[in-house]
Amino acid sequence: MTEEAKSAPQPSMSILAQFIRDMSFENILAQKGTGGEGSPDVEVRVNLDARKRSDQDQYEIIIKLNVSSKSKENADPLFLLELEYGGIFEISGVPDEQMHPFLLIECPRMLFPFLRRIVSDITRDGGFPPLNLENIDFIKLYKNEAARRQAETEKSNTNKVLN
Repeated sequence: MTEEAKSAPQPSMSILAQFIRDMSFENILAQKGTGGEGSPDVEVRVNLDARKRSDQDQYEIIIKLNVSSKSKENADPLFLLELEYGGIFEISGVPDEQMHPFLLIECPRMLFPFLRRIVSDITRDGGFPPLNLENIDFIKLYKNEAARRQAETEKSNTNKVLN
């Protein structure tokens, strides 16, 4: 092991807090006064947000989840769940060039089991079978977003050259 590797600080992460920042659950079937039978078609959209807090090594990560469910038979909406779940992390020893992916991959990965439990409880308490979310591949999500931004930048640069 090189001397530099021995003296480099080891990465460390602590979850200081977890919280629901915003939540909305609409049971559309109950509002219509009808019952729902059959299997629902569920769509899940995920967005991530990370920002540095004023404290030295603290970061706030928010997972924004939008879940909509429709009846497979007639495409009538069954429920809509919007949830923003966050965590405050204290992170040290991570090089600056690795901080962005660390914040948007590792931190959400730590929060996800708690988010999954909340979604299950909300849908069950809302009168539906508990929705057990599949694991989210935060690496794939990060890479897709990076590719989308790269394509957007290239398109923007091409438009500048043409104008």
